Amino acid sequence: MIPRLIIVIPCYNEQEVLPITAPQFLAKINQLAAEGLISGDSRVMFVNDGSKDDTWNIIQRLAAQDEHYIGIAQSRNRGHQNAVLAGLMEAKDMCDITISIDCDGQDDINAMDEMVKAYLDGCEIVYGVRSKRDTDTFFKRFTAESFYKLLNSMGAEVVYNHADYRLISSRALQELAKFKEVNIFLRGMVPLVGFKSTSVYYERSERAAGKSHYPLSKMLALAFDGITSLSIKPIKMIIGMGVIVAFISFIGIIWAVVEAILGKTVMGWASTTCIICFLSGVQLISVGVIGEYIGKIYMEVKHRPRYIISDRTWEQHDSEDIG
Repeated sequence: MIPRLIIVIPCYNEQEVLPITAPQFLAKINQLAAEGLISGDSRVMFVNDGSKDDTWNIIQRLAAQDEHYIGIAQSRNRGHQNAVLAGLMEAKDMCDITISIDCDGQDDINAMDEMVKAYLDGCEIVYGVRSKRDTDTFFKRFTAESFYKLLNSMGAEVVYNHADYRLISSRALQELAKFKEVNIFLRGMVPLVGFKSTSVYYERSERAAGKSHYPLSKMLALAFDGITSLSIKPIKMIIGMGVIVAFISFIGIIWAVVEAILGKTVMGWASTTCIICFLSGVQLISVGVIGEYIGKIYMEVKHRPRYIISDRTWEQHDSEDIG
């Protein structure tokens, strides 16, 4: 059976780039359908993540112009990961396969051909992986590669140099829907689903238009979310650090007692200040890491919705037809 594909594209303030990349996604759908790899009723789904510009109006106009375009809008901005998840969950009962990709035109759209072929060969999940980072600055390349290495060293199962460009079958999405955590890090959650998977390699280019919505602060926040969402190693590291500090302190106590017995003690504030500052720093770091985990537990137990869909383009069309 020829699979039905829905391309899921999160959008936040993308009024400059959407008119450029939307036709490219449509052309890719038509090309894959013409080659018999996907069905002709496949769709391009835009997920408006609470944009403050004209993004949603553009999505609505696209949907009115061509039935292959559809869109959903979140009630407010909830972040990239939640937007991707909202689109995937919305699409899982409407298609056989999904491909999530950003709308900025940086990810090679032609990699979708190999993704679909890999699915037809039996893979339920296909990861889009960057083959190189020549277009990145040295700082961006170093921090990104360090991020993946750090996650893996912390016990999080992530695919090296893979972001959120991936194919997931409807079967795998049904299982992903059973993951109920509020703290979402899809790069680590999807591998936990299992099933047969593979990778497709591609080269990334510059944005088609507009500016990146992922500055260094957001990337660092995403990295920390990924570590604390998928691993408890930081807490284990605190335990290890505590044991080391306790051992050093115990040696210091023995040394102080011996010095006191021998009558060689010298009163001074330097050593005392150093010890107090060192222990205070260790304690503050430890409390901060533990507090981050407690904060995540606090958010999880609330069971708040991870996304809220306020509008769907096809529902608007239905209401217009009824009117």
